Amino acid sequence: MTNIEVVVSDPAELGEGPVWSEAEQVLYWIDIDGKAVHRYNPSTGVDEHRATQARPGSLALTAEPGKLLMSTEHEIVWFDWASSAVVPFVTLEQQGAGIRMNDGRTDPAGRFIVGTMFEDTGAHKYVGSLHSVEANGRATALRRAVGVANGCAFDPERELMYWADTPTQQVLAWDYDAASGKRRNERVFFDYTTVEGKPDGACVDADGFYWSASVRGWALTRVAPDGTVDRRIDLPVELPTMPCFGGPNLDTLFVTSINTGDDDPASVTRRAGVAAGALLAIDLSAEGIQGRTDALFAGTHP
Repeated sequence: MTNIEVVVSDPAELGEGPVWSEAEQVLYWIDIDGKAVHRYNPSTGVDEHRATQARPGSLALTAEPGKLLMSTEHEIVWFDWASSAVVPFVTLEQQGAGIRMNDGRTDPAGRFIVGTMFEDTGAHKYVGSLHSVEANGRATALRRAVGVANGCAFDPERELMYWADTPTQQVLAWDYDAASGKRRNERVFFDYTTVEGKPDGACVDADGFYWSASVRGWALTRVAPDGTVDRRIDLPVELPTMPCFGGPNLDTLFVTSINTGDDDPASVTRRAGVAAGALLAIDLSAEGIQGRTDALFAGTHP
């Protein structure tokens, strides 16, 4: 049986964006609607947080520990964990247009790949984009007409980039050249209509398997490089949002979740009574599964 532990029980409103700092041996993660950046230390069990004035969407680490790149609302900013100071970096969307930052991570060369979405998902608008941000702040739109950009992850050995458009229930793949940032041959990697839930955040392990948070599906789905389901791990939360490998050996899978779902009390009791919005940790050491860390953002914090 897979060992799943609740490591932060105080629920986030909309937990997202976990990223493991190898230098600090801590997990940074965000609460979008709670407007906070969290830092969880597995060695002490302590979870701290810093308030943000706007909703964060995703994070990237830099070469300087505690100095983060953060997507928030319509722009990318620098965030200093120690002081909570924010320095603007690059604007990607029109302010006031109802489009906010969402899922993002660095590519193997240190660019920040970040997606956006129309914040009223009930409007079913495909006006989001997938952006690539260089070290100097130059931004390029990789894809337009996106519903909810999610699931961005990279397999450097196979030179692949994955991403998901949640409302379409599709995980897509590109052949991706990290040196140039160019991509080609977009195709469907995994059709989510074959499993319960919809695709949210994701990561790729050391063997090239794609781990997807199955939001509204009570599970994580591990998809093999050939696009077939390798396994599903049942979770005690209905709305998992994003997995991230961490720990000293990168064999712990941390999972964020949402506290705004419509879990019925009977289901919550059946799933061990874990509060929606909790941060989970899954020990995969006995199975020999390890992850990989994201590249540091190539730019320098001012």
